[in-house]
Amino acid sequence: MFLPALILALSYTVTQDQRGAKVSYMFVTMPAQLMPYAMLAINLLFPGGVQNMILQFHGLFAGHLFDFLSRTWPQYGGGRNLIPTPAILSRIVQATESLFQRGVGGPARPAGRTLGGGTGANTSSGPLPDAWRTRGPGQRLG
Repeated sequence: MFLPALILALSYTVTQDQRGAKVSYMFVTMPAQLMPYAMLAINLLFPGGVQNMILQFHGLFAGHLFDFLSRTWPQYGGGRNLIPTPAILSRIVQATESLFQRGVGGPARPAGRTLGGGTGANTSSGPLPDAWRTRGPGQRLG
């Protein structure tokens, strides 16, 4: 029942982190911070959309309140974080990040070496990274 409100609250929270980025929603490109409002407006095109829009306003309010209490107030108001993340969730995220950094399921590589023997930085001009340039001239297919 409250899924549309939750989706809008999550999209509001995520797009506040991506200010200045461009997103596409329903074939329209717009700044990322306007996407939740576009999600609200699209409800007017569907039957029963006004009731869904009212429910999504609750999600917009909840997302805005969360953003204010967890980021804006502690950073700019001098207060403390009034909605701290539970410790168990922080541990789960840290454990997941360490799994992805370790490269589970990937090939074993010696420490200090990158794929292709390059430095990992693109020091030359052109569209290909250094790791691809060390592979030789390549062959054209077809």
